Amino acid sequence: MRTDSSPGTLPAREHLPAAGAGTPVLDVVIPVYNEEKDLQPCVRRLHEHLARTFPYAFRITIADNASTDTTPQEAARLAAELAEVRSFRLEQKGRGRALRTVWSASDAPVLAYMDVDLSTDLNALLPLVAPLISGHSDLAIGSRLARSSRVVRGAKREFISRSYNLILRGSLQARFSDAQCGFKAIRRDVAQVLLPLVEDTGWFFDTEMLVLAERAGLRIHEIPVDWVDDPDSTVHIVKTATDDLKGVWRVGRALATGSLPLDRLARPFGDDPRDRDIKDVPRGLTRQLVGFCVVGALSTLFYLLLYSGFRTFSGSQIANALALLVSAVANTAANRRLTFGVRGRGGAVRHQAQGLVVFGIGLVLTSGSLAALNAATDGAAHSTELAVLIAANLAATVLRFLLFRAWVFPERDEDRPGVPEPSTVVAGHRPTAPYDPNPYGHPPLPRRPAAPYETHRDAMTRLPADTDPRNPR
Repeated sequence: MRTDSSPGTLPAREHLPAAGAGTPVLDVVIPVYNEEKDLQPCVRRLHEHLARTFPYAFRITIADNASTDTTPQEAARLAAELAEVRSFRLEQKGRGRALRTVWSASDAPVLAYMDVDLSTDLNALLPLVAPLISGHSDLAIGSRLARSSRVVRGAKREFISRSYNLILRGSLQARFSDAQCGFKAIRRDVAQVLLPLVEDTGWFFDTEMLVLAERAGLRIHEIPVDWVDDPDSTVHIVKTATDDLKGVWRVGRALATGSLPLDRLARPFGDDPRDRDIKDVPRGLTRQLVGFCVVGALSTLFYLLLYSGFRTFSGSQIANALALLVSAVANTAANRRLTFGVRGRGGAVRHQAQGLVVFGIGLVLTSGSLAALNAATDGAAHSTELAVLIAANLAATVLRFLLFRAWVFPERDEDRPGVPEPSTVVAGHRPTAPYDPNPYGHPPLPRRPAAPYETHRDAMTRLPADTDPRNPR
C-alpha cells in the first residue's frame, strides 16, 4: 500500500542459515506452573526427539510462571544436566507473559512453544518450523480442527474449542482454524514487531497474536496435528473462556476504531508477486479499476441526488455545474485514498487542484450534452436530461480514470520494486539494513542426518499403535 510518508520496513524473508556454535536456530519454550511431576519426563522426551531428528542447533527454555512447588528446582536440574536446556523464572503468572518475556530475549531466529504435557505428537514439530526456516511463512500453528488431524478428547472440550473458533470467525473474521492449540512458532524478526502490539498476558495471548498477524497481512502456516487430551490438565475452562471473550471484545473494538498501528506490519516480509514490475502489465491496474468503479458508482449517485436538489431552484446548467463541483471534490478525495492508496495530507491540495481540472473536462462533456439536448428539443423532460447526463458521465468517467492514473496520481519511483524508499523511523523501529546471508558471523554447522520419524505414544493417554486402524504398521 502506498503512503505519503512511508514507514520503515522490515527485512524480507530469507532461508535461515545454520547458526554458529552456541546460537540455536530453534528455541522451544515450555511455560509451566506447578508441573513438578511432569516436567522431567516431558522435557527429556522433547530433548531426545530434537537431538535425533532436528537438523539444526536447538534450545529448550523452561519458563516457570511463579510456581510454588518444586518446579524451579526440577527446571534447574534439567538445565544443569542437558546443555541445550535452560530455565527462566518469572515472579508473575501468565502464559502470555512468559512467552513474551522469553521470546523477546531469545537470540534464536525461530521461536516456538508447546504445552508441557506434550499432547501434540512431536512428529509435527519439524513440519511446524520448516516454513519459517525456509522463509515461506511468518508464523506457524498446529491445528486440531483440520480434516486430517487425529484428535482424542472429550465431547465437552471439543464443543468448547469449535464454538470458540466459530466466535472468532464471526466476530473478528479470523481465517485460521485453531487459535488455542498449544503448538505454535514464529520468526524472531516478526515477533520483535508483533509482540509489542499484543496486550494479553494470559491464555488469550495466542489468539490476539494470530488475529493481529492475520489483519496485518502476515502469512500463517497451519499443519494438522495428532493430539490427545491431557486428563490432568489444570486449565480452568470457565475462567479461561470468560477471559477469552473479554479479549475478543477488546481486540474487536480496537480493530473497529483503528487504534492498532497495523500499517507498520502490512506486507513487510518477502517477495510478493503483486509487487513485481512485469513488462506490459500495469502495476495494480485491476485493483485500481475495481476501486475506481466503486467510487465512481457512488459519486454518480451522489451527483444525481445533488443535481435533482439544485434543479429545484436553478436552471439545468447551474444545477449541473454545482452538483459536478461538489461531487468532484468528494470523488477526488475518495479515489486518492481508496483507489490509489495515497495517505497523509502531503500533496492533497495539489491533487484537488488537478482534480478540478479533470472536473472541468467533465463539465465540458456534460454541459455540451445538455446544450445539444436543449438545441434539439424544446422543454425536454427531466428523465431525459438525467439519461443524457448518465451517458455523458460514463464517457467522462473513462477519461477521468486515465487522467487520474497518468497525471493526478502517477506511480512514483519509490513505489517501484528495487527503488528504495526514504528511510523513516516509525515507533522506534530502525530502517532495514541489507540482508546478511550469515548474520551470526560463523560458518554454517554441518547438519545432522535426520532419523526416520518416530511415533511418541504415551501408554497412559495414547491409543496403542497396534489398535489404531489409522496408523498401519
